[in-house]
Amino acid sequence: MDLTRRLTLQTAIATILSATARAQSDKPLLIGVSGPLTGQYAQYGVQWKRGFDLALDEINAAGGIDGRKLAYDFEDSQSDPRQAVGIAQKFAGNSDILIEVGDFSSAASMAASPIYQRAGLVQFGFTNSHPDFTKGGDHMWSNSPSQADDSPVLAKFAVDGLGLKRLALLYINSDWGRTSEEIFTKAARDLGAQVVAAEGYLPVEKDFRSTLVRVGQADPDGIILISYYPDGALICRQIRASGLKQKIVAASSVYSPKFLEIGGDAVNGVFTETTFFPEDPRPTARKFVTDYEARYSTLPDNFSARAYDTIVLIGAVMKQFGTTRSAIQDGLGKIKDVPSVVYDKVTFDTQTRRVAGPANIPLVVKEGKFTPWTA
Repeated sequence: MDLTRRLTLQTAIATILSATARAQSDKPLLIGVSGPLTGQYAQYGVQWKRGFDLALDEINAAGGIDGRKLAYDFEDSQSDPRQAVGIAQKFAGNSDILIEVGDFSSAASMAASPIYQRAGLVQFGFTNSHPDFTKGGDHMWSNSPSQADDSPVLAKFAVDGLGLKRLALLYINSDWGRTSEEIFTKAARDLGAQVVAAEGYLPVEKDFRSTLVRVGQADPDGIILISYYPDGALICRQIRASGLKQKIVAASSVYSPKFLEIGGDAVNGVFTETTFFPEDPRPTARKFVTDYEARYSTLPDNFSARAYDTIVLIGAVMKQFGTTRSAIQDGLGKIKDVPSVVYDKVTFDTQTRRVAGPANIPLVVKEGKFTPWTA
C-alpha cells in the first residue's frame, strides 16, 4: 500500500472513531425505573418523577457526568410483582441500562431481585423497607430505613408518645405488611402494650365494615394502620363512619398528599411519621424545598425527597467511580458523605447495603395538613 492510500485509510479510520466517540458522548447514561404510574399507587410515581426530574435537571445543567447527560426510562409496573418481573427482564437484557431504581413496594421489588442479581445490575429500592430486601443479593441496595428499625419507632411513638396501651392493628396482607405487623407487635409488647386485635386485609379490599366491627369489640384505645395511602385513607373514612373514636396511628407509607385528599376530614387527627418534612431547617433541605415549590407549586413529601436523593446519589457514584454496571456496584460500597435532603449525608453500611436510619419526625394531621407533633 502506497503512502497516499495509507494516509487516506488512516484519516477515514480516525473520522469513524471520532464520529463514534461523538455519538457515544451524545448518548445519555440511562437509569431504569420500575414503579407505579397508573393504578392505585400512581401518586407515588408522580412524586417520584418530580424528585427525579428536579435532580436530573440540576446534574445535567452542571455538565452531566463527564459531559454526558443522565436520563431515565420509567416503566409502569403498577407496583405489581408480575409486571415488575417483566420489566426486570427487559432492563437486565438492555446493556444501556446501568442501574435500576424501584419498585415501589418491597413485594414487587423482591419478586424481580433474582433477575437483577443474575444480570449484575444494581437494584436500588429506595422505598423498600422490608428487612429482607437487601438480603436478596449483593446487588440490592436501599436508602430507605428498614422496617426492622422503623416499626419499633412507630410502636414507641404510639405507646410512649401517645400513651396507647390497647392496640388494634390493621395491616395490608402482603409480605411487607405481615413482616411490619410482626415487628410492630413485638416492639409494642416489649413496651408494655397489649395487641387486642390484628386484622390483615387484601390490597384490593374496599369494604372494611366487618373488620371494624371486630376491632370495636376488642375495645382498643388506639388503631394502628400498616397501610399505603389509598387503603389507609379509605380505612380512616370507614373508622370514623362506624363511630369509632380511637386515636389512629399510621405507618409512614401514608405520608402523601393523596392521603389527605382521599381521606378528607376523616384523616384529621391521624398520627404518622416521616424521615423528611418540608420545614427541615438544614440548608440542603431548604434549597430542595424552595426549588421544588418554585417548580411544582406544592411542597415535597418524603417520596419526592427520597427520589431526588437517589438521583443525586447515582450521579455522584458515576462521577467518582465510573459508568459501567460493575463500577456502580463497587462505587456504592465505597462512596462516602454524599449530600442528602433526607439524611444530610449518605454513606452505606456495606454489610446491610442500607443507610443508617435518620431520626423520624412525628406528625399529626391538622385541618387537612401534615404538621409536626410535639408531646
